[in-house]
Amino acid sequence: MGWEGTGRGGDTVGTMGEQDLDALALGSVRRVERSAAGDGADPEGVSAVPDRATVRLALVVGGLVLAVLLGFGLGRINGGGPAAGGAVDSALADHVHAPGIGAHSHGAGQAEAAEAGGLAVSRDGYTLTPASAEFTAGRAGELRFQIRDEQRRAVTRFAVVHDKPMHLIVVRRDLTGYQHLHPTMAADGTWSVPLTLPEPGVWRAYADFTALADDGRQTATTLGVDLVAPGGYAPRALPAPATTATVDGFTVGYHGTPEPGLTVPLVFRVTAGDGTGPALERYLGAYGHLVVLREGDLGYLHVHPEPELVDGAIQFWLATPASGRYRLYLDFATGGEARTAEFTAAVP
Repeated sequence: MGWEGTGRGGDTVGTMGEQDLDALALGSVRRVERSAAGDGADPEGVSAVPDRATVRLALVVGGLVLAVLLGFGLGRINGGGPAAGGAVDSALADHVHAPGIGAHSHGAGQAEAAEAGGLAVSRDGYTLTPASAEFTAGRAGELRFQIRDEQRRAVTRFAVVHDKPMHLIVVRRDLTGYQHLHPTMAADGTWSVPLTLPEPGVWRAYADFTALADDGRQTATTLGVDLVAPGGYAPRALPAPATTATVDGFTVGYHGTPEPGLTVPLVFRVTAGDGTGPALERYLGAYGHLVVLREGDLGYLHVHPEPELVDGAIQFWLATPASGRYRLYLDFATGGEARTAEFTAAVP
């Protein structure tokens, strides 16, 4: 029986056989005897040669200790972190979406980290730059803006997500006056869209897009900026939480309970005035779109639905980042016309 150690790069650092073990044992005993002789006679005979089994056992244990120490040393030389190019724990890795599909959450009970967007004018290396942020309340105007990169260059390449390269959401600070718009881009990267702010106050505009870098990398993000319509601002109180709403003669209800830090299903069902379920149509590539805004800081969540109806209803997977009150805006289409149903939800 023997042991062999391997150094860095696979080099053999030592090999011992039975003869080597015996020699090492005898040498060790002689060193003990010489030490004893130097200190004086040993009346008890403790320096006597031990039996061969005891020596071999001691050397085997010593060899194991040396192997452990050798492995620890090599580990320190090679670095203590994961090996470069090693596999990442799938439970921690982000899943990959198809090109052109923005970030979204799905799967009941997943504790995905929901992060509200639209809280900053700059994020992920991009900046929202409006030509002007002031409007006259009640008068038709035009919002013009650019998305600029870290070199202050106007970005001109965007992925088409749900039929559009840019989704613009506008809402007043009291969460009224919701608008879902789709600007058009000029060759120089300037986006423009007709916009009317119907009442005075501070409004929030969200640019929801996926930018394409020169190397093909896609960055899905949402930037936000305040728009101002001067005048007397009379904020409205947020309606009480409810799971049903009416719009243009349609009743829209949902079931599901949002929970902070958890991804939960919300299922919306549309009912016509006669109690029948109308034929829902695809709008912007889906049967519905859900925008969720948090009361207070107006944190933004844009939630995409399942690709197909679930028993005639629109199902979303929503992960709210924290407790609080949220305003839900459901866009759906029937008879060739898009409509929006609004709800208030309280997340405990």
